[in-house]
Amino acid sequence: VAIADTIKILNSDDALELFKKSLPSTSLLQVQVTSKELRTAALEALEGHKGSVNLDLIALALRGKKKGMEEVTGMIDGMMNQLHNEQKDDDAKKTYCSDEIDKVEDHIKEVKIQIASVKAHIADDEDAIQTYKTQIHELTKSMKELDKAVAAATEQRKAEHQAYVDEAAQNQAALELLEFAKNRLNKFYNPEQYKEPEPEQLSEEERVEQAYSFVQTSHSKQNSNGVMHLLDMLRNDLKLEMNENKMEEEQAQKAYEKLSSDATAKRSASAESLADKESALAAAEGELLDLKVELKETNGDHMEAKQTESNLHAECDFLIANFEARKQARDDELEALDKAKAVLAGADYSFVQVSEVKFLSK
Repeated sequence: VAIADTIKILNSDDALELFKKSLPSTSLLQVQVTSKELRTAALEALEGHKGSVNLDLIALALRGKKKGMEEVTGMIDGMMNQLHNEQKDDDAKKTYCSDEIDKVEDHIKEVKIQIASVKAHIADDEDAIQTYKTQIHELTKSMKELDKAVAAATEQRKAEHQAYVDEAAQNQAALELLEFAKNRLNKFYNPEQYKEPEPEQLSEEERVEQAYSFVQTSHSKQNSNGVMHLLDMLRNDLKLEMNENKMEEEQAQKAYEKLSSDATAKRSASAESLADKESALAAAEGELLDLKVELKETNGDHMEAKQTESNLHAECDFLIANFEARKQARDDELEALDKAKAVLAGADYSFVQVSEVKFLSK
């Protein structure tokens, strides 16, 4: 009770007025000295970190007298939070940059491989197209030559056959003439072998008049055998020649028919091969067009990826190159701010103690 009464008395308005007039404000002086010392100590904690805007602002606030310790501490807390957030942003940005750069570099590698593959396929198609064109040209030329050869062989066969027909007709006429002449001789010299000519043969009598005249000159029986023998020889030679001509005609016809058959088969195979080559050529040309479109699109993709890579490097290279330095600088700032904050925390404690003394002195 006594202490409480004493404090009540000392805290009265009259006592306070008296103390202000008669006693030096040692408590207030102590508070001011303590605040100055702590500000100085806080500034010393910030020494060695020149060039930091945050620390310069805190130093400016500590050197001034308008902001109290709590305000300065609040500034430090805000700046520390800002530094932590900036580091988080840098961490996230570095992760993003590393991931995106790796991704775009991998994509560029894939696109380069694809471009090389497409170019290789284009080269293959161009070679195939040239080969197909050469083969088509050769097949077309071969077919034309074959058709020309068959046409020539056909004309030759027609001419040979016509010559055979004409010669066969002439030989047959000559053979009939010899038979007629021999029969006429038989009428005079070998009546028993004479054959009465058929009515339609009588009109041929004029054709052999010369042969008959020749026979009439042979008046003797002795000459008849020689003439008859001569006619037989002529007739046999003529028949032999006719048989040989017939065999040659048959062989020539068979050879022509074989040539024609072989040519037809060869042309059919060539035509089928030509159709296949033309189809393959059309497919290769179509594929080549598609590949060129694909190459154009892939080149565009490559250029776009390279631009993306360039943009990423422009955005990220500085951060990646200076990441550790920036992190270290923030750590140093945080360390300095933390020390300054610790000093100012001591100031708050002193202020509380002095306030109590001041209150009592009041």
